Amino acid sequence: MSTKEKYQEDLDVLTEDTPKHEIILYNDDVNTFDHVINTLVYACDHEEEQAHQCALLVHYKGKCSVKSGEYDDLKPRCSKLLQAGLSAEIV
Repeated sequence: MSTKEKYQEDLDVLTEDTPKHEIILYNDDVNTFDHVINTLVYACDHEEEQAHQCALLVHYKGKCSVKSGEYDDLKPRCSKLLQAGLSAEIV
């Protein structure tokens, strides 16, 4: 196998494992940290510490990728975030 073929094989494997979509959560001036954290635990299956870190990133950076994966998995999760009054989208 040539170096070029090996490189392409490695690239194909990496590409297959790379999630195609992300849920982006946006900052707002309405929701409390506790509400955001609890909703991330519920909707995205985060551990509390992970949800807390995401909430901090959203607060200080304005947005944060909170979940990545296949669109069909992310759509109902994003819907739960939106139903809870959070600002989110799938990209």
